[in-house]
Amino acid sequence: MLKYALLGFLRYHALSGYDLMRLMSDSTRNFWHADLSQIYKTLKALEESGLIESTIEPQPDHPDRRVYTLLEAGQQEMARWLAQPLTDVSPLKESLLLKVFFSGQGEATALLTQLRLHRDLHRHNLEHYMEQTPRDIERNLAMVQGSALDALCWDATRRAGVLYEEMYLRWLDETINRLEALIAQGDS
Repeated sequence: MLKYALLGFLRYHALSGYDLMRLMSDSTRNFWHADLSQIYKTLKALEESGLIESTIEPQPDHPDRRVYTLLEAGQQEMARWLAQPLTDVSPLKESLLLKVFFSGQGEATALLTQLRLHRDLHRHNLEHYMEQTPRDIERNLAMVQGSALDALCWDATRRAGVLYEEMYLRWLDETINRLEALIAQGDS
């Protein structure tokens, strides 16, 4: 999937690997992320497969930078991928849920501490989606000269993040309340 994230960003205009990482950090990181080494490895593979090409761009006071451009084959691959419907739901991998599932044999107070910690983390994520992410969307739209449809699609993914965090916080609050009641009864 990183392949398609990179091709997607390169549809806007030529970018360096660092530019791509920065754009991902400000946008898709919330649902699809990669570190710089993964990005460069994938860019190399995309170039070797003829979907993108790179050129060296001299910079007066900095080291030269490699800039990647989407080729027609890359445009076609991206269009093909976008047109292909997803026919299954991606499996969820959630570390906290795995811990909760197996915590019945552990200490209830230790689980309660972890749940409270995660509640704080998810509150922080929700605040980020509500406050910082709209500013990131505006800045990135200006950088890539995005369209009104880009703005709508990018905000729709932000909204999914808001709803996810609200759901997760609701589940955490419910689970914390149930666990606190169990501890109060002395049944833990």
